[in-house]
Amino acid sequence: MLNLKHLAISSFNENIAYIHRDCSVYKVDDIHSLTKVEIHGGVRPVYAFLQVTDDAKVVKPNELGLNTEAFELINLPEGANISLTLAPPPPSLASVKRKIAGNILSAGEYASVVNDIAGRRYSNMDIASFLVASGSFMTASEVLALTEALVGDNTIRWDNESIVVDHHCFGGVPGNKTDIVITAIVAAYGLPMAKTASRSLTSCAGVADTMSVLANVDFDEDSFKKLVKENRGAIASYHSLSIADASKIVSGVERQIGITQLQHLAASILAIKLAAGVTHLVLDIPVGPQSRIKSTNEAMRLRKLCEYVGDMLSLEIDAVITDGSEPIGCGVGAVLEARDVMKILRNKDDAPQDLLEKSLFLAGRILEFDPKLRGGQGYHVAKEILTSGRALEAMNKIIYAQGKAPQPQLGHLTRDIVATSSGVVESIDNARINKIGVLAGAAQYPGAGLDLLKKVGDRVEQGETLFRIHSVTSTDFAFANSVVDGYTGYEISSGGNKGEF
Repeated sequence: MLNLKHLAISSFNENIAYIHRDCSVYKVDDIHSLTKVEIHGGVRPVYAFLQVTDDAKVVKPNELGLNTEAFELINLPEGANISLTLAPPPPSLASVKRKIAGNILSAGEYASVVNDIAGRRYSNMDIASFLVASGSFMTASEVLALTEALVGDNTIRWDNESIVVDHHCFGGVPGNKTDIVITAIVAAYGLPMAKTASRSLTSCAGVADTMSVLANVDFDEDSFKKLVKENRGAIASYHSLSIADASKIVSGVERQIGITQLQHLAASILAIKLAAGVTHLVLDIPVGPQSRIKSTNEAMRLRKLCEYVGDMLSLEIDAVITDGSEPIGCGVGAVLEARDVMKILRNKDDAPQDLLEKSLFLAGRILEFDPKLRGGQGYHVAKEILTSGRALEAMNKIIYAQGKAPQPQLGHLTRDIVATSSGVVESIDNARINKIGVLAGAAQYPGAGLDLLKKVGDRVEQGETLFRIHSVTSTDFAFANSVVDGYTGYEISSGGNKGEF
């Protein structure tokens, strides 16, 4: 037996175990590569990669050190007696090898793979192999099987609610700010809006990041249910909910390796909504040359795929294809996006009209899930709820129920990016804007990001500001400036000629 020691090391969702080279109970002379071990002593085994150290200050010969991820999983106090054995490869890895060879996997095989991922039997390297293998091709039946497996055993039940609604946007910069406005409108109408949201994965701010500027978003399932029932709406980070755990693990690896395959994304999103107990879902699929979905044909395939999976798993889906050719709203980054949202809810004259209209359109589609509302009426009902102030009242109620957040400051390091010639904004490159925003620190600091002062179709004069960079740290500010000097993402035409600035 060895004594448990916590080493305050985070390894990005990878379990690591540390033993001394002169370990008193485990022979390490023959270890020449990464070795997976099973650690016993807690309620269930914990699987980890074994690392060997010669430094007794790290671990003594009679100790086993666990990094933070593994220590939290084993749920034992330091000093507890534990043992370890070599861990055999998960049997489901044979299915991953079959997928690498180009085979179609069965529903049972996907269930086994996902169960092993959720049980932490897969390393990040194993998960990456699965993602790359299945990323080459997946049939509709395989996406269905993966979705069903990712839902997991723990799902939220809504008792007597026959309709529980939500919305999700596939687009990032072109459309992820509508959710908060939609939640306010739908909650004011009275349909239960169980909004599960993610934090930033590849964009400047996820919905959870933007809502965090206004209120707390971290809840357990019981608190989330209570908030929705009492306020007819709530926005929670799905990372705080004990649902679809394998999906969270997979998403973390996707972020590390920089692969986001649409079939995986669809399966993950639908699984999270199903695990949250959502019965009716509006999917927004923005299409644009620099968006995640670049063509109408690709959007149509995604829509049909999601509708097929929804039909098979009793999730009613209304998938709409929207314009994703430019960023929506003016803010890019959590604080600036929250500013846009509150301007709309407060019916301010300078509220971004594109974000306003898209929010009303999508909210109207959700309201039309109510059988009492005739088709085509949703938009007009949503607009009346917004302009009357009922949406703002509903959002204020949600904010105070979830716990009002302390207001973060907008980044104090700023630079105005100006037009070098006069003309009309012809297009804005979503990918470039997102990259500049991320480098400015928006994915890490809510106060960082970009304030877009000109949109497509606007007339600009030479020297006029196109957008403003906000950063919190000098390092991020320097990174953003070095990139923006190469290409701002704005294309401006003058007299029929198009130029890049």
